[in-house]
Amino acid sequence: MARDDERLFRSQQEPLVGGLPDVPGILAAIRLTPGLGVHLRGLADELLVNDFPGTTLQRAEREMLATAVSAANDCFYCMDSHGAFATALLERSGANDFVPVIDIIKQGSSDGLDPKMQALVHISRTVQREPRGLTVADVETAQEAGATDADVQLAVLIAAAFSMYNRMVEGFRAKTPPTAEAYRSRADEIAEHGYSSQRVAAIPGRS
Repeated sequence: MARDDERLFRSQQEPLVGGLPDVPGILAAIRLTPGLGVHLRGLADELLVNDFPGTTLQRAEREMLATAVSAANDCFYCMDSHGAFATALLERSGANDFVPVIDIIKQGSSDGLDPKMQALVHISRTVQREPRGLTVADVETAQEAGATDADVQLAVLIAAAFSMYNRMVEGFRAKTPPTAEAYRSRADEIAEHGYSSQRVAAIPGRS
């Protein structure tokens, strides 16, 4: 089934689990309890938004890693939303020519990325697939391409955390919008405010 057809098919599915909030994707987990909301949003901010000592990665690059992991886990909600957030961040920084690489990442490729990001995407996809499959050689390749220890740490942490988020969404069969464009309306707000701000959290249907 083609990607667009699969996305449309999933948008027509009903959640498997009863009693979920009437919101899409990871919001179904975030809004189950106030504590889950605080911690799930906070983890996203720590990995994708907040300063991380020693990293060379920009926010858009961190969102690309989340997109790559979510695509590898076949989670349309997460790969489309974080792809939209990465796009908004690239556009805000004037890197519009780099936007097409987001769709390439969703397709499981690393073409168009620089060697450092290719190596870090490889690390994230490896951890997503089989954590103990990650090797010293994988880390050395990333470091030789300019990655710091903190960059590698983030690649591993993002892979682990977003595999968790992806499994929450898909385990619930949470609602998924029918098009990738559905996430663009909130992408600028995420780019501006992150995940935990009251401005973002208070808007219905926003993550």
